[in-house]
Amino acid sequence: MQDSNGRWARQNTIRSTFEVSRRQALGTLAGGMIATGFWSEAMAANSRAANDKLNIGVIGVANRGETNLIGVNRENIVALCDVDEDYLGQAAMRYRAARRYADYRRLLDMPKLDAVVISSPDHTHAHASILALDRDLHVYCEKPLATTMRESRAMAERARRRKRVTQTGAQHHASEGYRRAVSLLRSGTIGDVREIHAWTNRPFWPQGIEQRPAEEPIPASLNWDLWLGPAEWRPYAAPYHPTNWRGFWDFGTGALGDRGPHLLDPVLEGLQLPPPETIVAESSGATRESPPEWSIVRFEFPGRQGEPPRKLSWYDGGKQPPLDVTGARDFLPKNGVVLVGTKARLFLPELGGDPLIIPSAAGNAAAERTMTEPKLDSVPAPKNHYQEWIDACKGNGKTECDFEYGAQLTEICLLGNIALRAGEPIRWNAREFRVEGSQRAAPLIDRAYRKGWEFL
Repeated sequence: MQDSNGRWARQNTIRSTFEVSRRQALGTLAGGMIATGFWSEAMAANSRAANDKLNIGVIGVANRGETNLIGVNRENIVALCDVDEDYLGQAAMRYRAARRYADYRRLLDMPKLDAVVISSPDHTHAHASILALDRDLHVYCEKPLATTMRESRAMAERARRRKRVTQTGAQHHASEGYRRAVSLLRSGTIGDVREIHAWTNRPFWPQGIEQRPAEEPIPASLNWDLWLGPAEWRPYAAPYHPTNWRGFWDFGTGALGDRGPHLLDPVLEGLQLPPPETIVAESSGATRESPPEWSIVRFEFPGRQGEPPRKLSWYDGGKQPPLDVTGARDFLPKNGVVLVGTKARLFLPELGGDPLIIPSAAGNAAAERTMTEPKLDSVPAPKNHYQEWIDACKGNGKTECDFEYGAQLTEICLLGNIALRAGEPIRWNAREFRVEGSQRAAPLIDRAYRKGWEFL
């Protein structure tokens, strides 16, 4: 749990940006403490003594992978895998008993392995996860789960069929701030939500790249063939490794795929959004090779069970929602979400920060006066995202961000990317699993794989 001094210090910083009344600030605190009953726990399909340690293999051990490795290191780290020998060697210094691999396919064949953590670049997530599930291993995979709609659906389906425990690496999903946000949305405190606006300062890596970089010598420490994995062959160039691969469609999912799963997580959970039906995108610099320098993507979600349709606007690359939406006096935080309700608006900071009710649109004071302060109750305690997965692997409870949920979160972002790449509006037929209204968009729900790496 976050201490109250730290929480209120952060909220005071946010209040310097937004015009907030004392009543609405109190409403945030009270609303965040409403118990929704949503976080019930069922027993996992398999069981294991709680004091037995899992044998875990870790695929990708540097950068984000290093953080994930630390997150599970109270278990038995029996195998490490990385295509870069320098990264692998550094991790092996700390986990000397672990076997080392460059090829995750060899790691997955290791006997007595229980589970894997996958933190490799986006284009290898689905391949590594499905191979692991086919070996009856539990899987923790970083967000976004996949780079195509077909991969995302296949991961969720395979996890269901194999009855393995999965967790999507949206690590703030069970944090106190996100749980408060979900409680507020479920309680109806801000009224009916008709508009959602989410923005990020990403990308901070190059995008809008027109041509592939010129070939360069492969570093001695890097196995370039294994780095490419299922992606089609191309010569090595320095911009791909270690981090700027996000700016290439063949390997990453751009700003939307990188930040969307975090920012939209409490929105999807709190509003239980169905799949979007129409997506319209505008951008600058999008190419066949690379995501755009900036984009604004607008999604329309159908109403569910008598609820009104909802519109979601996504902004990146320096674009932000207008002042009449946010009510910001000076400047907006670099990342955030504002939900516009019929009674008030709700600001959600990134990465599990505390939600904050902010004034409604101008002229809606009457609606604000009709707000009822939520009854104080308890919110389920925040959890450690890694420990939740570990516990579920041992038969204690279940994960709240499994591949079924992670696929829904991922697919919103992937549909936005399809509209960006197609350069025209698209309609998504979720029942038939197809894109309509755009010949350019239809093939983008799938991709080709390199010979010898086919898996779907």
